[in-house]
Amino acid sequence: MKKSMFNDGDEVHIRSSGESVTIHKSQYVKNMKRYSYIVNEHPNTFFFEEELTKE
Repeated sequence: MKKSMFNDGDEVHIRSSGESVTIHKSQYVKNMKRYSYIVNEHPNTFFFEEELTKE
């Protein structure tokens, strides 16, 4: 298992919209071999690492 790119509380941007959001929770999805993230601003939606950026 690889290390998560983002930590809880990190401020990141959603690549598609440019919206600034805060990571609430991350979870490793074993069968997909990547992390999913739930953000405070959209608690009913999850994002994968490639959909978020720190820039």
